[in-house]
Amino acid sequence: MRVGVPKEIKNHEYRVGLTPPAAAELVAAGHEVVVETGAGTGIDFDDGAYEAVGAHILPDARAVFGASDMIVKVKEPQQSEIALLEPRHLLFTYLHLAADKPQAEGLMRSGATCIAYETVTAPGGGLPLLKPMSEVAGRMSVQVGAHYLEKEQGGRGVLLGGVPGVAPAKVAILGGGISGINAAQMAVGMRADVTIYDVNLSRLAELDMFFSSQIKTAYASKAAVAAAVERAHLVIGAVLVPGAAAPKLVTREMLKTMKRGSVLVDIAIDQGGCFETSHPTTHDDPVFEVEGVIHYCVANMPGAVARTSTFALNNATLPFAVQLANNGAEAAMRANPHLAAGLNVSDGKIRHRAVAEALDLPFEAWSA
Repeated sequence: MRVGVPKEIKNHEYRVGLTPPAAAELVAAGHEVVVETGAGTGIDFDDGAYEAVGAHILPDARAVFGASDMIVKVKEPQQSEIALLEPRHLLFTYLHLAADKPQAEGLMRSGATCIAYETVTAPGGGLPLLKPMSEVAGRMSVQVGAHYLEKEQGGRGVLLGGVPGVAPAKVAILGGGISGINAAQMAVGMRADVTIYDVNLSRLAELDMFFSSQIKTAYASKAAVAAAVERAHLVIGAVLVPGAAAPKLVTREMLKTMKRGSVLVDIAIDQGGCFETSHPTTHDDPVFEVEGVIHYCVANMPGAVARTSTFALNNATLPFAVQLANNGAEAAMRANPHLAAGLNVSDGKIRHRAVAEALDLPFEAWSA
């Protein structure tokens, strides 16, 4: 199969779909890999690093799409990239369609087969291709939250961990999944006062055992979330409904109860965000203020730590990319139902029920 790797063009996105070592695996398996010039420079891999493992360098995205059967990316295709997709293409990347109807409709019009990293499943449960970026975003959320709590950044002027004689900041983490647990680990390490909220009692029990007395846990009733928001200096939104839009857990009215200069970090922004007042921001302009509360809603948070993120992502995606290249999309999905769960769009139809419901579009299951 001919596998193409275009340069990412989303704002301040430095990750790349395949590192040279990952490209080498595909070349060794007998596939042709083409890479857009400069695609790896954001993580310090020049064109020569790809050529050294047998990949070919092409001058632009149009050439890469034209020469490829499968396109491997990181972020959802932008409109200029969707225009390059054809029915013969297999697109393998993050899509996050539930919050992006124009993208979904564009992919439907292209006729391409589109497999989303974020809905591929694992035999034991979970989302293995979302996990590494959830880990990165969870850890980053505390870093950026601590930064924007600084007075110079417009924050309340609170040190996350406090000092002897001065209480630490209160951190409320909404969602006890992969992002939430990684956020908690970082916040605990910085000596904050941490509470994780979730509606899954079994998960809360697991978190209680994992962290012992280092954190508190609470059932995420509406009243509990409202009380948490009122008390917290930093609220991290880390909820996930696979394939679907994130639920709005924090309302504008709740913000009015918060301390001026408090910070919200919305990790769920790729899926529409879990705060009513959220809207996507960029690394160029990452925050905005509503009711005196700072909102950080960057839709590609892990892009800021591109090298760590790219290697973590490739570790997870490469085995699936090899399956797709070796067997083709249909055969690979027939052989691996967990990979088939990643199918979001094909033949002009929405193939993932949660995506269709979120976008109010017709759903038609893919038949193996």
